Amino acid sequence: MKNFIFLFFVGLYPAQQTWNLQECLNYAMTHHPLVKQATVNVAKNDQLITGSKGMLLPSIDAGVKHTYSFGSSINQLSNQREALNTQYDQFTAQADWSLFNWTNILNISLSKLNKETSTYKLKLAQNKVKLNVIQMFFAYQNSKSWLEVLETQITGMQDQIKRTEKEVEIGNRPKSDVYDIKANFGTLQEQWVSAKNQRDQAKINLLNALAFTQDSVDFVMTDENLSFEEEFHDPDFTRKLLEKNPAYQSAIAEIKAQEKREDIAKSAYLPTLNGSYSWSTFYNKVLGKDEGFNTRFSDQFSQNKNQTVFFGLNIPIFNKLQVKTNVEIAKLNIINSNYDKELVINDLTQNINSIKAQFLNAQEKYNLLNTNFENQKLSFQKSEEKYKEGLMDAYTFFVVRNGWLQANYNLISSKNDVVQQTELLKVLESGY
Repeated sequence: MKNFIFLFFVGLYPAQQTWNLQECLNYAMTHHPLVKQATVNVAKNDQLITGSKGMLLPSIDAGVKHTYSFGSSINQLSNQREALNTQYDQFTAQADWSLFNWTNILNISLSKLNKETSTYKLKLAQNKVKLNVIQMFFAYQNSKSWLEVLETQITGMQDQIKRTEKEVEIGNRPKSDVYDIKANFGTLQEQWVSAKNQRDQAKINLLNALAFTQDSVDFVMTDENLSFEEEFHDPDFTRKLLEKNPAYQSAIAEIKAQEKREDIAKSAYLPTLNGSYSWSTFYNKVLGKDEGFNTRFSDQFSQNKNQTVFFGLNIPIFNKLQVKTNVEIAKLNIINSNYDKELVINDLTQNINSIKAQFLNAQEKYNLLNTNFENQKLSFQKSEEKYKEGLMDAYTFFVVRNGWLQANYNLISSKNDVVQQTELLKVLESGY
């Protein structure tokens, strides 16, 4: 029975999932609202291309009118006004075609540029989400590692207090050693509470970066091979990353779009040529008369047919300076877009150089800590032996122990920093 109850609760509360960094990025790329919105904008601009191409096609309309007229009306047989009640049916079909309108052609090019821009913005949104997820992921890993260090310290100090109290009882240590350890133990507990809150907040921030609303996942590190900095020594390192970055590509595409808008504004100076074809017929019936009085429907339908072909050339002469104003505004928009590109270049250059500097510093720090790690380990082991032999007081050993655990955390944190900068670099190198 007990086994049944245990299995029931295990099935009711399944084990918590664990995601590594790549799984986090995969989830964010398909679920984050920023990415979804950018994807919709790409699809919308794709439809706008179809709409722009459709403007080159003729528009065709067909209509039917059914009218009753009572009182004074025109007799269709005598073409005289009489007191008649009539039924009038009209059938029409019309096709209008803009034979030449440079604006319609330019709008196709503009819509393609807009789609290209939206595609870059989709990649930009993906990169923005990725960079944020990476930063929040490693912030959580560091805060979790620090909490684990403090928990190890607390567990070790609890054991140390028990051992020291026994040694005090048998007279091997002074009672002041117990007081020193317990005083530091209280301080350590306060640090543990703060570290626990920091870890919880870091996880909340990571879940928010993923747009994941349920706290049902834990995030773990995988074994990462640390990369080297050969790519940073490339003299064109910053330029290469800059040119493939979607923010830069989006700025370039926007400049092209603004230039196309200037061409569209200028096209209003050009004449337009329109064509139209219409076909119509009607059936007229005098109400209250016998069938012999009215001409048959089929005869009227054939006899009353009419066709019209129309061609019109429209030449703009003066339009209240509106076209000139629109052209000048389009030129200013091009200038403004170039300034936007300069701002993008400035920000990207700063970000790329910052990642490069942080990577090199983090790698140098990790190499130093890793080289000195074994020495620190041996130093702690010697201090532990001295403490057990009574050659070192409790407070001094507490300081040495904390230094050793801090060294462990520093090594883990430093490695995380190297991996984090590597992952950030991968996002920038992926380009489009």
